[in-house]
Amino acid sequence: MSNQPIIVVLGPTASGKTALAVELAKIYNGEVVSADSMQIYKGMNILTAKPSVSEMQGIKHHLIDFLEPEKDFSVADYLKLANRSIDDIAKRGKLPILAGGTGLYIDALIDNIKFDDTTKDKVFRDKLFDLAKEKGNHYLWEKLLEIDEPSALSIHENNVPRVIRALEVYEKTGQRLSEHKKQSRLEQSRFCPAMIGLTFSDRQILYDRINKRVDTMISKGLVYEAEKIYKNKALNTAHQAIGYKELIPYFSGQASLEECIEKIKQETRRYAKRQLTWFRRDERIFWIEIDKYKNFVEILEKIKKHIAKCINM
Repeated sequence: MSNQPIIVVLGPTASGKTALAVELAKIYNGEVVSADSMQIYKGMNILTAKPSVSEMQGIKHHLIDFLEPEKDFSVADYLKLANRSIDDIAKRGKLPILAGGTGLYIDALIDNIKFDDTTKDKVFRDKLFDLAKEKGNHYLWEKLLEIDEPSALSIHENNVPRVIRALEVYEKTGQRLSEHKKQSRLEQSRFCPAMIGLTFSDRQILYDRINKRVDTMISKGLVYEAEKIYKNKALNTAHQAIGYKELIPYFSGQASLEECIEKIKQETRRYAKRQLTWFRRDERIFWIEIDKYKNFVEILEKIKKHIAKCINM
């Protein structure tokens, strides 16, 4: 369907995207389509901060908790499934609401960016995986930063498969992934989006929320969940998630749990900064600085007015 109305709720981690998406789904008779590159995996509920049944409040969520952690999943795979989910929602007379913090997924879907999976080179990829094991994920990420800063800023250094994919595209085509994205808009977007970004005028409030969220995740059993992944070497994809790699020194007896928890908080704060850097480039986003409002009702009223301007609801 061309000009398909869609609400997009985006922003950094711990900004309240799930709660807002659910509330908008209740108001506009909608269903939520996740735009989170880690919540797709099974068995990583705490690690990826998946919304609980109670948080979903009866609203159907798509593209969450459906893939085994050892399976590969590309942006092209996401686009195929996301478009299919959106078509299904629209056919049933409901409004699709895209919600998440993976900027690449959101841009690719809303702007109809084409991703070519034919440039894969297993030998090259294996070489880079070995390099990451030998010199660390950050070393590999810095290699990407040197050749393609926009892509590097959108990918967490622990997300080794996506870092490698960006390096692979450059190696095989001579073109940066970020440039490929700009040139791959072969067709006009089929969406009419109302894009809502959540943030805070005082960055420290976001960081405090992140720190508190990590503490809550620890109390819910994050260490136990991460240890199961640590013991199962087949779950390579799970190693991308913030909260896993930072706990490895604890599991191997090289650092205290307290030190590793602080590292998780630090890495999550850095990730939030990168998310904001990515999203700030898109002038279509209507930003809500949450700390400037008295309550959630005021925020909703402001957002509803913006949605009315963007799509006929």
